[in-house]
Amino acid sequence: MFSDKELTCCDCGATFPFTAGEQEFYASKGFQSDPRRCPSCRRAHKASRENGETGRSNGSRELFEVVCAECGQPTKVPFRPRGDKPVYCYECFQAHGGK
Repeated sequence: MFSDKELTCCDCGATFPFTAGEQEFYASKGFQSDPRRCPSCRRAHKASRENGETGRSNGSRELFEVVCAECGQPTKVPFRPRGDKPVYCYECFQAHGGK
């Protein structure tokens, strides 16, 4: 039913084998798509997720400067405001029942 095939890693571009046994294992787990990364890139990607790396060099979260819609004070938020909803500072957000 399954036969060995060569895949190309989306990270490093190297080709790697996807054996019939691996395909059978993937199918038994319900995976519907082939792996996108070679084994070494897969390990590196998994390690970076386990270490909490976010893709930024220092691991910090990007903050956006805004003006609170309630009190008018400048503040920073961890998301890019779209402009269709009010954005509050922490204190005003809590006063509005934020969790």
